[in-house]
Amino acid sequence: MVTVVSFHVKWAAITAALDTILKLLFHGVMSTLLLLLVGLPPSPSSLRVRVWRRLRSLGAVPLKRSAYLLPDTPERYEDFQWLAQEIQREGGEATLIRIQQIENVGQEEVLRLFYEPRDLDYRQLAARYRRILKRLEQKSAAKSARVQQELARLAKDHQRIRDVDFFGAPGGAEVRRLEEVIAMRTRRPEPVRREDRPTIDLTKLKGRRWVTRPRPHIDRLASAWLIKRFIDPEAQFVFAPPAEFPQDAIPFDAPGVELSHQGEDCTFETLVKQARLRDRRLARLAEVVHEADLRDGKYAREEARGIDVAVRALLAASADDHQVLAQGMALFEGLYATTSRKGTA
Repeated sequence: MVTVVSFHVKWAAITAALDTILKLLFHGVMSTLLLLLVGLPPSPSSLRVRVWRRLRSLGAVPLKRSAYLLPDTPERYEDFQWLAQEIQREGGEATLIRIQQIENVGQEEVLRLFYEPRDLDYRQLAARYRRILKRLEQKSAAKSARVQQELARLAKDHQRIRDVDFFGAPGGAEVRRLEEVIAMRTRRPEPVRREDRPTIDLTKLKGRRWVTRPRPHIDRLASAWLIKRFIDPEAQFVFAPPAEFPQDAIPFDAPGVELSHQGEDCTFETLVKQARLRDRRLARLAEVVHEADLRDGKYAREEARGIDVAVRALLAASADDHQVLAQGMALFEGLYATTSRKGTA
């Protein structure tokens, strides 16, 4: 018998919360912009190609024909200055202007101009990462030199996109998630004997510091909520790169640590099992977190996509990981409260 459980969420409340988050996102993102007005001579035609390629490499976006935008920073100002000088040397015209407001163009529209090309870049990059994930289904693929070379190229291309992603385009979250999944699947197993590294007894941890990687996404946020709600009510959370994890803190959701992905389980599932939590609502919530984090189709949870979007919105709206954590905990508390205890056959 296959049992399908229902997962009831107050979607109206979540929609309202998303609206608030997006308003926060669009508030105060930029103060001034750089506008480069370009006029190119009909020949040589190679100049147009060079200028177009240079604008693209800088991450400049067209406002109108022959008018391009960049955020107003010293580095971007210098980039536009050099390009303007090159255009003028070739007999063209270039005027660089600082602007604070564009008539009839709102801030949301300006952000969209910057988001669209980067989101396209991220979608193309994500497709390449997914092809790698499919290859990793073969056990020997993780050690393949070709796979490692492709991962190195992907990392380089990702950095190139990030360098010109000035306002954090939403599509970047999916690429970061795929990178994390691949990192988990390709990490080398540690040859440590069980007696040298005893299993953490989660029932005895109180008032401890817990550490995970920065920019917490769905699995890390859900796991932090679970820790605070069921394991260590006085837990304090720290964000740091794995190489800088404090020695006195308990690490979770990071490569090579005990409280992380285990087999097919995401970190949230690992914590539920290791803490021996017998709660039907947690079991159902774990399926949603698993599907939102891994997207492997193991659980038919359509609501996972909506929750994933909500968490991405939280990350886009704030650069403060602790603020994201507080909002994420409120979100998962609401999801837990509205999860049905009963299933339907």
